[in-house]
Amino acid sequence: MKEIINYTKNNKTKYLEELKEYLRIPSISTLESHKGDIDNCSKFVASKLKDAGMTEVKLFPTDGHPIVYAEWMKAPGRPTVLIYGHYDVQPVDPIELWKNNPFDPVIKAGKIFARGADDNKGQNFVHIKSVEAYLKTKGELPLNVKFLIEGEEEIGSENLDKFLKKNKKLLKCDAVLISDTSMYAPGVPTINYGLRGLAYMEIEVTGPNRDLHSGSFGGGIANPINELAKIISKLQDKNGKITIPDFYKDVKPLTRKDRENYKKLNFSDVELMKEYGVDELQGESGYSTLERLSGRPTLDCNGIIGGFTSEGAKTVLPSKASAKISMRLVPDQNPLEIAKLFTKYVKSLAPKSVKIKVKDLHGGHPIVMSLDDKAIEAAAKAVSKAFGKETVFTREGGSIPIVIEFSKQLKAPVVLMGLGLETDNIHSPNEHFLIKNFERGILSSIYFLDEYSK
Repeated sequence: MKEIINYTKNNKTKYLEELKEYLRIPSISTLESHKGDIDNCSKFVASKLKDAGMTEVKLFPTDGHPIVYAEWMKAPGRPTVLIYGHYDVQPVDPIELWKNNPFDPVIKAGKIFARGADDNKGQNFVHIKSVEAYLKTKGELPLNVKFLIEGEEEIGSENLDKFLKKNKKLLKCDAVLISDTSMYAPGVPTINYGLRGLAYMEIEVTGPNRDLHSGSFGGGIANPINELAKIISKLQDKNGKITIPDFYKDVKPLTRKDRENYKKLNFSDVELMKEYGVDELQGESGYSTLERLSGRPTLDCNGIIGGFTSEGAKTVLPSKASAKISMRLVPDQNPLEIAKLFTKYVKSLAPKSVKIKVKDLHGGHPIVMSLDDKAIEAAAKAVSKAFGKETVFTREGGSIPIVIEFSKQLKAPVVLMGLGLETDNIHSPNEHFLIKNFERGILSSIYFLDEYSK
């Protein structure tokens, strides 16, 4: 093991230069104009897996963006781990808030700044480098390893879902390892054992058949923005409870162990308020802030569109207004069922003076893993060794819809070894990744391969 660790120390500079190369590729999956960059990025990932020593590397075309697959299967009788990540990134808007070119990586204050630095290029690259360290020093791995790195995570992983169903034999494994979540706090090794699901909806309200003068028609014809605002305001009560009938019907309550785990984390409401510049926190009564952030369902308006929004004044009564609404779900809520309940309730709130359409844009199931699983135990030991502290266990407030599919299709436990931080600005300007977490992430992955092989 010492030889492997020394190899990573001697190659720190090389690893960072390769990561910069990876980050320079603007692999934005949602924009058609970046299709060529996506293709180039998939080829880059494939080349790094070959360089690492994987014996078989393939690029699988899909109806969208390519999937990169690699394997090293020379350890008969040993477990097989499937390592998942994604090479696609979010758009960079608003570009004017970036302090550097988002695709020209900059290192400052011990962090690397670029789009994708944390989510997910930096995090998935640690696993490629850990495998490389083993193979370049020992010539073999202590277990069997497969990689699956996709280019559509930021747009719903639609084609990966199809790929999983068609390639169960190819992807067969004993555990899935993913680094696409956050550590609880800087320097605190963390295993995420739960993810919330998602139901993402759009409401469109239509009033008159064209925009009207608000002076001539205001007070007589319904204003779609006003009516939409009334609907949104009725989706939660004053205690933070979601008012959709039967919304909580299938919610699995937090267990005593869950609540004890939350208490052990010593979460600070004051620090959270300070970090994000707010004077008060809010949410569902009867739960701590941390429980609300990851263990309970939520409903949020993510955007409102309608009327005149440019500089200056225009007294318009708009013809249409729309809103995007996300609901984060917990076990055992079903996103399809929640979408139906939401649609029925929203339509019941609309007056006859407007027409309303509700669209189900996409969703994903929640998941909670058993802390007694051998793969999770191995991961907890591994990150503890790498970071030199006791591992904590927490649930993540966000969603990774493909995780439930891995669990369901491959019948394998999923290990969420988060290496980023909540303050890394993923999906926002000035995204970054702590260099220490990148280096310790490589060690964590090395230790995991060793621990899980036993």
